[in-house]
Amino acid sequence: MSKGYSHIVIGAGAIGSATAYWLAARGAEKVLVLEQFELVNLLGSSGDHSRIIRHAYHSTDYTRLTRAMFQAWDEVEAKSGLKLVHKTGGLDLAPAGGIGDTEIAGYRTALDAVDIPYEMLDAGQIRERFPQWRIADDVIGMWQEDGGLLDIRRSVSAHTSLALADGVEFLPHTRAEGITLRDSGVSVTTSAGTFDADNLVVCAASWLEELMPDLGLNFRLTLSQEQVSYFAGKKLADFTPDKFPIWIWHDTEVFYGFPVYGEAGVKLARDMRMRPITSATRTFKGDDAEADILRDFLSLRLPGAAGPALANKTCVYDMPADRNFVLDTLPGHKHVAVFNGAGHAGKFSSLIGQIMADLTLDGATQHPIDAFSLRRPAITDPDFEPVFRLIHSV
Repeated sequence: MSKGYSHIVIGAGAIGSATAYWLAARGAEKVLVLEQFELVNLLGSSGDHSRIIRHAYHSTDYTRLTRAMFQAWDEVEAKSGLKLVHKTGGLDLAPAGGIGDTEIAGYRTALDAVDIPYEMLDAGQIRERFPQWRIADDVIGMWQEDGGLLDIRRSVSAHTSLALADGVEFLPHTRAEGITLRDSGVSVTTSAGTFDADNLVVCAASWLEELMPDLGLNFRLTLSQEQVSYFAGKKLADFTPDKFPIWIWHDTEVFYGFPVYGEAGVKLARDMRMRPITSATRTFKGDDAEADILRDFLSLRLPGAAGPALANKTCVYDMPADRNFVLDTLPGHKHVAVFNGAGHAGKFSSLIGQIMADLTLDGATQHPIDAFSLRRPAITDPDFEPVFRLIHSV
């Protein structure tokens, strides 16, 4: 038994704060969370207002987790008193006969496999329910009533506050600089000294690369700086959460968006615009050229929301070669758990924190996570061909 902490968690963002909360809720004592920036900061991947939350996914690897995901958020809402999940319904759209149509068919297969209901809509039905859309007659839609948005910034605040109240120690402005693994226990060298623990949880997002050598990991992690923009359209009242859902437009490019929330503007982005960076070269300044591309989409499809850019915000996708999560313990070191979110983990963060607590306290979890193993080909095979667009698998 180490003389230090029971657990050290590296990173206090969406995943790290959730892990801290669930460890404390499960009765873990002497938990230390290391955060290189301020607590509840805007510098990671959870500083904006919203993330899409949904059952509709390309793979049962995810849909098998979504019921538990919503249940985890219900508990955190009840304990924190904060409203975190806002259900608006979710609409997936695509021109018939193309790649997007095939993608939505994969969503339907995954939903059917776990018995989650949805409704298929033709273009006329889409226009009738949501006249904000300007679409051709060949566009098809899939409606799933439980979709909505997660207030990601509030979720970090909620998890952090609850963990603090339960006795978790947070050290902001403390950067993890090195890790020493032992057969039982770890030491983490930081800018504030060295700390020992029985267990380690690493959820360092795009900074994971810097810690990989000490963890015995060497898989490829592609970083891309992505952007969301908010637009000051003339008809914002038509896009409030009670009138307009979260949505994803599946075509040769994938666009996704939100009703008005957090800022006085409609928010949207392209998925995978692919601007390769390193953790040292990311910038927090938005790109006006990208905002122009997004505004053009609004002008064509949602003209009531098109207007001047109110705000441009950046985030980083940190992706293994198959763009699926890494959620596992290190081979040979079951007391060390590692997570990588692949650019789409925010909505799952509370459940992932629960699973991290399971892995380090119980050595296993009841949730199906085999697909996210460190032993899969995308992690172990250096010749694995990257596939960053999420495709159907059951």
